[in-house]
Amino acid sequence: MACAKKSCKKGANKGKKKEIGGAIVAIITPFKDGKLDEETLKELIEWHIKAGTHCIVPCGTTGESATMSHEEHMRVVELTIETVNGRVPVIAGTGSNSTDETVMLTKHAKKAGADAALVITPYYNKPSQEGLFQHFETVAAECKFPMILYNVPGRTGVNMLPQTVARCAKNRYVVGIKEATGNLNQVSEVIRLCPKKFIVLSGDDFTAFPTMAIGGKGVISVASNLMPKEMAAMINAYNDGKLDRARQLHYKMFPLFQALFFESNPVPAKVALELMGKIPSSEVRQPLYMMSDANTERLKEVLKALKLIK
Repeated sequence: MACAKKSCKKGANKGKKKEIGGAIVAIITPFKDGKLDEETLKELIEWHIKAGTHCIVPCGTTGESATMSHEEHMRVVELTIETVNGRVPVIAGTGSNSTDETVMLTKHAKKAGADAALVITPYYNKPSQEGLFQHFETVAAECKFPMILYNVPGRTGVNMLPQTVARCAKNRYVVGIKEATGNLNQVSEVIRLCPKKFIVLSGDDFTAFPTMAIGGKGVISVASNLMPKEMAAMINAYNDGKLDRARQLHYKMFPLFQALFFESNPVPAKVALELMGKIPSSEVRQPLYMMSDANTERLKEVLKALKLIK
């Protein structure tokens, strides 16, 4: 169960329980002249729903949450929920390197009508495994809202070990994890140790297909920003037992999975979306910076091969 009825804002999700899984887009946050481009964000959300994206994550790493003000962060979450209007689950990014701030943002997401929160392990602080456990226990106790943990040691400097995940999974509000270690050994151990209903999601596009094969329920995806229809089709094909088709789509998109990390995410994704005509500006917030000319040309070649641009 992804969303308890009592946790959802009345009307926002029409009182329905919606499953979390599948092709979940970590949606970019469009900016124009330094400000949130609300109309473009709404257009992107409509495109994703039409293309078959299963869930939407606003204010994740790909959404540049770390450089948004609290007011901007909350507005993006609210606008996403309002635009989605209950058609697919919304998993709001609410994590921070401060437990108090995480609680505040998670309470806001709950009040706004999100279906769950995506809560990253605190970055920079480098807490111990016990510190990580206590952090999530505090957020769960204070918010009483479904949480997807987010483990991405390449960004945070700390790896949440499977044993710690399993401890957290005993809490009724900890319903899953986005595993972005790129390590299938670790993912397997998480699945082995946690309850069967615990939702394990790939945090990397290149491990989406293999994660499904070992028991995962989908992916929180960067590539879905560009190829939402194909990412959803890959997950649907796997769930329908059409493994050859799912594998074919995995390898079709594999060059894109690599290209989206020619530079720091979401710089390549935004450049690609601008080239595709989906957003008017590939603007990112400092300290991120515009993509180099050399990497832009490399990205263009991948997009041309996939027929995303001419």
